[in-house]
Amino acid sequence: MVAQAWLEVALTDLQSSRNNVRHHTEEIAVDHLLVRRGQAFNLTLYFRNRGFQPGLDNIIFVVETEDAVYLDSEPQRQEYVVNDYGFIYQGSKNWIRPCPWNYGQFEEKIIDICLKLLDKSLHFQTDPATDCALRGSPVYVSRVVCAMINSNDDNGVLNGNWSENYTDGANPAEWTGSVAILKQWYATGCQPVRYGQCWVFAAVMCTVMRCLGIPTRVITNFDSGHDTDGNLIIDEYYDNTGRILGNKKKDTIWNFHVWNECWMARKDLPPGYGGWQVLDATPQEMSNGVYCCGPASVRAIKEGEVDLNYDTPFVFSMVNADCMSWLVQGGKEQKLHQDTSSVGNFISTKSIQSDERDDITENYKYEEGSLQERQVFLKALQKLKAGRFHSSRRGAELQPSRPTPLSRDSPRSLHTPSLRPSDVVQVSLKFKLLDPPNMGQDICFVLLALNMSSQFKDLKVNLSAQSLLHDGSPLSPFWQDTAFITLSPKEAKTYPCKISYSQYSQYLSTDKLIRISALGEEKSSPEKILVNKIITLSYPSITINVLGAAIMNQPLSIQVIFSNPLSEQVEDCVLTVEGSGLFKKQQKVLLGVLKPQHQASIILETVPFKSGQRQIQANMRSNKFKDIKGYRNVYVDFAL
Repeated sequence: MVAQAWLEVALTDLQSSRNNVRHHTEEIAVDHLLVRRGQAFNLTLYFRNRGFQPGLDNIIFVVETEDAVYLDSEPQRQEYVVNDYGFIYQGSKNWIRPCPWNYGQFEEKIIDICLKLLDKSLHFQTDPATDCALRGSPVYVSRVVCAMINSNDDNGVLNGNWSENYTDGANPAEWTGSVAILKQWYATGCQPVRYGQCWVFAAVMCTVMRCLGIPTRVITNFDSGHDTDGNLIIDEYYDNTGRILGNKKKDTIWNFHVWNECWMARKDLPPGYGGWQVLDATPQEMSNGVYCCGPASVRAIKEGEVDLNYDTPFVFSMVNADCMSWLVQGGKEQKLHQDTSSVGNFISTKSIQSDERDDITENYKYEEGSLQERQVFLKALQKLKAGRFHSSRRGAELQPSRPTPLSRDSPRSLHTPSLRPSDVVQVSLKFKLLDPPNMGQDICFVLLALNMSSQFKDLKVNLSAQSLLHDGSPLSPFWQDTAFITLSPKEAKTYPCKISYSQYSQYLSTDKLIRISALGEEKSSPEKILVNKIITLSYPSITINVLGAAIMNQPLSIQVIFSNPLSEQVEDCVLTVEGSGLFKKQQKVLLGVLKPQHQASIILETVPFKSGQRQIQANMRSNKFKDIKGYRNVYVDFAL
């Protein structure tokens, strides 16, 4: 009997085109195989010396495809892995606006750029064998990507800049998508792109993680705490005009802050803490010696388990810290009020397969003021105070920078919160806008004063207005007023105020935020009453019209209508338009000068090269404004 010869493989057909369609990667490539974990794929082996004989020949494949990032909901997979556009929520809790964004994770060369990003990390540069061996772990990969999105430790993708000086780069507000940023980083030999702020870091990280197959969404937290010393208290300082002062501790409340959630199993944590994990690529504090944050289990944050990896205490403080207000006068600090509910509001993300906003605050914390919420806060504070967290806080292996006292400023107890100054004085102060705050127009508002007592009240109220950056940093005040109000028992009065465009225009930051404050005192009481309101000025959005049916590989005309909302001429106007599957690259149109309140339109021609639901994103900038946005959803049909 003659022994059969061993089979010799002559050719392997990976069936890339067919497999990629089944694995939803055909938009990335069809000429090489890209498959997702935990899903079957086909390939064909061709043998050189003889045919395969069932029962006689055996072929053994060894493949590890455990899927630690599996989502069992198809609509969620479509939204958090496949969808290549979305919205990032900005503004303030009183005026939440969606900013359209082109993630573009399936665009040409993006997969290669993402793999290059992994290879450029400090981990790979130091120990490539170990780094590659760990790339099957979403916990490991997410930390590597998080550190590489910012450039604080390496040649990461983006330089952060909060200075309002962007002359040697792009104003972060001008970006409308990740593709241009990632391609610029790649094309310049991996030199950091200038500039980004929190929403840009989060959006680019979303692109990279979705491209790598890890379900990811972008989260906005309004009134987000940045607690620098780990005591869960954010201190804010005011002068006697009600003006907010710079903070010597660097504690701040960001008007909004943006991070990511990625879906993954957490075998390194106790059962029940997998699922959505917070990752924050904005460089704020260090974690294990590099600027990254997370993954921190969202459930651990809600339950106050701040000793679980990674960086859970810092994330907990962003949504749960108390805010302490202080009056600085004559070199002394007087406590005005401690607010237990001002941090962490309207935590938002885009809805699944919808353009609506989802409020997911309940995922992060129990209802404000509830017994459960206070118990969790105290549990987290005690864990921090005891120093029983090691590698989980930013700056892992380090103890808090100083003890976490429960002394003069003791955070909320399980008992009734302390009385507000307005309860002691029995006078209420509140701001109310009379008209929508539109850019280029005067801001009209009133101060409402209510006497809640049966005695006469004589009030002196100092009012001020100043611009804010979205990270809470105050700029110089540009408007002040003093009101003297006499109130009869139970009487309410209004004090009218107006800030003209000429008063605020030259002081406004890119974020278009104005904080109005009132510091009131009653002559018979030493208590001071502080109230403030953040106003976000709005622009008219860009209008985009699709002229005719959108059909793949056929010409399409798109009309873009834009206007100068100001009563003054603006110069250096540039319109940028992009959209994955619709434009091969970002379109830039130089518009030059726009006359006061002038409206104009242009027609752009393109040829859609991908079918299905698509989105066009547009931005217009000038020497007076940087981020007038617009978007339009487009459904592209297959060619007939």
